[in-house]
Amino acid sequence: MTNEAKQVEMIRQQYEEKKITEVDRLKELDKKVKRPVKIFSYVYGTIGALVMGTGMCLAMGVIGNMMGVGIAVGCVGILMVSSTVNLHNKMLKKRKKKYSEKIFEISDSILNNK
Repeated sequence: MTNEAKQVEMIRQQYEEKKITEVDRLKELDKKVKRPVKIFSYVYGTIGALVMGTGMCLAMGVIGNMMGVGIAVGCVGILMVSSTVNLHNKMLKKRKKKYSEKIFEISDSILNNK
């Protein structure tokens, strides 16, 4: 195949309608399981880090001169950041359990067709 023919084929493939396969459906379902958990974990962990940083600023007198409040707020932030991994794992396990039947159904149909 010449270089020109390869270029023509690549351009042609861009305009062809893509057929959705069972593997594509399986990948989309896997994303549907994992994406909300990842988003929650990132947001929750970031908020926890900001709360912890605010507590540190309060305790050191950068924002105000409230050491006791700063320590309390910092501890809340530390708890939030520390619990992010456990919450992530629990949520992921729950979502996997919810969608496992459908994922097994699709994967079995893919494996049985080969």
